[in-house]
Amino acid sequence: MSFISRGFRGKHRDTDFVLEGEIDEPKKWTWDEFRKLPTEQVTKDIHCVTKWTKLDTAWTGVSVDTILEGVDTAAEYVVAFSYGGYTTNLPLEDVTGGKAWVAFEFDGQPLHPEHGGPARLLVPHLYFWKSAKWVRGLRLVNEDQPGFWESNGYNMYGDPWREQRYWGD
Repeated sequence: MSFISRGFRGKHRDTDFVLEGEIDEPKKWTWDEFRKLPTEQVTKDIHCVTKWTKLDTAWTGVSVDTILEGVDTAAEYVVAFSYGGYTTNLPLEDVTGGKAWVAFEFDGQPLHPEHGGPARLLVPHLYFWKSAKWVRGLRLVNEDQPGFWESNGYNMYGDPWREQRYWGD
């Protein structure tokens, strides 16, 4: 059995997906409500910081554009946060405009816990650490805030085409 975060495996008081932060009104969905939002099927290449790429991966999920629909904000960044305390930071423009999803299926099957299920953020144009596993919400913020890996030496942006793996890349 592969390792799964204790934070994920334990009992959760928060079983909802939330949108919070610098917005006019926070939003919250139970996972059942979230799964009823309009979904998209996308096929994307994914890139890991450890120098592997997987081509044509098939995902089903809710576009971040759908999650943000009707939200009034002046925020320029988003922090994805997960069960177990993991976070990652992204410019808001990198998760909007059809660039990111909260995915709950991979290859037509429910996303397994070892791969981030029940849902993970999918931001395929950036290194895969930006596609937070076990995601439970998005926080819109005015200033860029380093997430877990960014606080531990990884690049704040993570563009695989520019090989932005670590600080200074």
